Amino acid sequence: MPQRWTPGSTDRLTPVAAVPTRGSLGGGIPTDPTIYRFHEMLQVYGTTLKALVHEEFGDGIISAINFRLDVKKVADPEGGERAVITLDGKYLPTKPF
Repeated sequence: MPQRWTPGSTDRLTPVAAVPTRGSLGGGIPTDPTIYRFHEMLQVYGTTLKALVHEEFGDGIISAINFRLDVKKVADPEGGERAVITLDGKYLPTKPF
């Protein structure tokens, strides 16, 4: 069960219990290293991902509301660890007006 948090509280929530907010990042390029890497991934692969989605499904979008996210840590065969991030959103076809 997620914990409740109120502004001004000194209690800390675990990251999975915190409520995400849309537009929580300021304008410009993110300065946090992890968030910057996500930004970089979308800058490099965003148009390719869009083309692949449109090729597979047709014109439309992937829902950010009907959406699941999974993060797993797996062993890297070359040593160390890898992050496997699964973005699972419902496909919503574009509807003509």
